[in-house]
Amino acid sequence: MAETQIEWTDATWNPVAGCSIVTAGCTNCYAMQMARRLEAMGVPKYEGLTRKSGKRAIWNGVVREDRAALDIPYGWRKPRKIFVNSMSDLFHDAVSEDFILDVWRVMRETPHHNYQILSKRPKRMAEVVARAIPDVLPNVWLGTSVENADVVERIDHLRAVPAAIRFISFEPLIGPVGAVDLTDIHWAIVGGESGTNARPIREDWIDEIYTRCETFSTAFFFKQWGTWGKDNKKRSKKANGREYRGQIWNDMPMAPEII
Repeated sequence: MAETQIEWTDATWNPVAGCSIVTAGCTNCYAMQMARRLEAMGVPKYEGLTRKSGKRAIWNGVVREDRAALDIPYGWRKPRKIFVNSMSDLFHDAVSEDFILDVWRVMRETPHHNYQILSKRPKRMAEVVARAIPDVLPNVWLGTSVENADVVERIDHLRAVPAAIRFISFEPLIGPVGAVDLTDIHWAIVGGESGTNARPIREDWIDEIYTRCETFSTAFFFKQWGTWGKDNKKRSKKANGREYRGQIWNDMPMAPEII
C-alpha cells in the first residue's frame, strides 16, 4: 500500500493496522471498509480487525504491529512525503511505546523522506514524544484531526509536542470549529466527507478556518468538498471537485526553526 491518491502526500506506510472509534469523525472512516476488503482478499495483516454493524464494517479494537513493514521506507530511494499509518493510529493505546520508538528509528535513518503522522490521540503523542524521544527530527511532521468544535482541545495537546512541523486535518469537517488558536500550527488541511453516508460540509465552516490560517500564517490546503458541494447538493466527489474561492489550494508548510 505505497502509492496513494491522497492529495497531500506521495505514499502511505502502515506499520500498524487496526484501530477503534473515538469520536464522530471516525464514523465513516474509509480505513474500516478498506480493512474489510483487504481481509476478504486474504491479506493476513488485516484479518479480524473489524466487525459488521448493519451493512458497514467497523473497527473492533484489535490493533496489530507489523514489524516486517518497518523495512519498507529503506527501499524507497526517491524522496517522498509519507503518510504514516493511513490504516491506523500510531498513538493508539494498544501500540506499544517500544514499537513507536522503532518507527522513530526508521524515520531517523531515512532523512530523505518527510513523514506525516496524523493522530486522533495527540495527548498520548505529546506524552510519549516528551518522555521517550529526545531529538526533534526535521523530517517528521506531527498532526491531529479536528472534525468539529467538540474536539478542538486536541490542538492544545498537539501544540505541546516538540516538532519541526505541526499540522491539523480538519477532515471530515462535519461542523464549525470556531475561532481556533493556530499558534505554532504550520499547516491546515480542510476537507468534506465522501461516500454513501457522507455528512454535509458548509462553506462558512471552511471560511472560518481559512481566515484563521491567514491570521496565524498557517499554510492552507483544501483537499475536497467531498460528496457535498458548496451549493449543498449531493454529488460525486469528482463532480464537486477541489475548487474553493475560485482556485485550488495546495499550500504546504515550510520547515521552520525546530521548536
